[in-house]
Amino acid sequence: MDILSGVNWTSFMIAMFVIELTPGPNMGWLAALSAQTGRRAGMIAVLGITIGLSVQVAAAATGLSAIAAASDWLYHLLRWAGVGYMVYLAWCAWAESAEGVPPIRDENAFRRGLISNLLNPKALVFYMVVIGQFTSPQAGPIWLQTLLLGGLHVLTALIVHSAIVLLGAMIGTRLASWQSSVPVRLAFALSLLAIAIWIAISTGTIPNDIVDDAA
Repeated sequence: MDILSGVNWTSFMIAMFVIELTPGPNMGWLAALSAQTGRRAGMIAVLGITIGLSVQVAAAATGLSAIAAASDWLYHLLRWAGVGYMVYLAWCAWAESAEGVPPIRDENAFRRGLISNLLNPKALVFYMVVIGQFTSPQAGPIWLQTLLLGGLHVLTALIVHSAIVLLGAMIGTRLASWQSSVPVRLAFALSLLAIAIWIAISTGTIPNDIVDDAA
């Protein structure tokens, strides 16, 4: 039996691209980072994000994310850690774009991309609920289907994130002379703070679907 023969591929790919093109923490941060520091740091951050999402896929496939989602305190610990990290990134967007402050190092861009996705409860929810809607017990092992479909989502995210970096870097060249100005730094910082607030509000409760699956 073809393990993915029952997947509605048109619906799946449309859903993946719509989800990735919806404004969220990765999109906002990558655009800000690339506009400030250029293409190289942005692509290195994309690598960190991709690895972080891959870990989330593996966790969903092995059931580890179900355990985390079923624990109220662990879910909210991850949730607030993610919010706090976005606030930290907002501060860095303000401080590191100031005049006389050196650009962000490549390893820092990678680490931030990795950590922000490891601590992102939305990713945990996504792989348990959204990806789970396209799996079927009749098609084979659920864990293998989750790995394959989750891997396709990661690939989609990689394409979209890379495009965001290229666009951000293009805009960044036009903003080069403004990067030391207070209004520009403030705009970047406020954008990331808005994303932190969005995460806090949108992840306030654990979806019942996940709790039921983990029970």
